[in-house]
Amino acid sequence: MVLENKLGINDSSELARQEEKISKKKALELFEKGLLDSFEAGTFDTLSKINKYLFDEIYYFAGEVRDVNIAKGNFRFAPVMYLKQALEHIEKMPQSTYEEIIAKYVEMNVAHPFREGNGRSTRIWLDLILKKEIGKVVDWSMVDKEDYLLAMERSPIKDVEIRELLKQALTSQIDDREVYMKGIDASYNYEGYFIYKTKEL
Repeated sequence: MVLENKLGINDSSELARQEEKISKKKALELFEKGLLDSFEAGTFDTLSKINKYLFDEIYYFAGEVRDVNIAKGNFRFAPVMYLKQALEHIEKMPQSTYEEIIAKYVEMNVAHPFREGNGRSTRIWLDLILKKEIGKVVDWSMVDKEDYLLAMERSPIKDVEIRELLKQALTSQIDDREVYMKGIDASYNYEGYFIYKTKEL
């Protein structure tokens, strides 16, 4: 199944290529124009703005809360009927310590609020919280991709693994463009191209 898109692409591989190319360009704009610094760290509104900015050239529904249930393998993300309440709960979660921030990140991943682009958007959102709250960001080049994907898959049950994995990759280089752009790498995407395939229910 190929998601309806503004580019008129009907081939999933081609859509994936264009999505990565365009979203990376837009992510770089977010960074270089200083737009992220004007966003409030940790809110769903900020996550929505990030998703819309990255994917608005590709999808009509960019930045909008999904209206379909989705799953990955045997794991189902938050049902649509409970999604609004879940997002309100996540937004109220504390974020003053590293542990609290990762717990919030894990919960947002379980919510998976968008039809597409959850992984990239939420990693930027995570780094924004880390930057503003503890003066650190994740250097994604230090995170093994397969370890990350497996840790994220297990994180709804126990977040110790993802917490320790990302802790080892924390850096004070919060304004380094290369460090920032590593988080946009599509091969990290828990939403699609690397190992797992999301399906609508």
